[in-house]
Amino acid sequence: MAAAKQKSISKSEILKHLTDTTELSKKQVVSVLDALSALVAKNVGKKGPGVIALPGLVKIKVVNKPASPARKNVMVLGQLRDIPAKPASKKVRVLPLKALKDMVK
Repeated sequence: MAAAKQKSISKSEILKHLTDTTELSKKQVVSVLDALSALVAKNVGKKGPGVIALPGLVKIKVVNKPASPARKNVMVLGQLRDIPAKPASKKVRVLPLKALKDMVK
């Protein structure tokens, strides 16, 4: 039988660990995390550059997907299938940086 999958750490556990290691109050840690999320939102938002890197962890960027026109496709048995058009969209991509990849090894 496979081993049970470990659960992710909760927000309260993250806050507790950060307050213990940095010797800041819980309110200060919450305000730092809120400021960080606001900074990410500002940079990946409509008027931002569309990319932000959290040093040593991840790079978050917005990828613009162009619209795809409607087309016909051939299925496995040779039948034609109509594929509907898709509008243009924006996708968020999170890329791990080298330091994060090295942490996993």
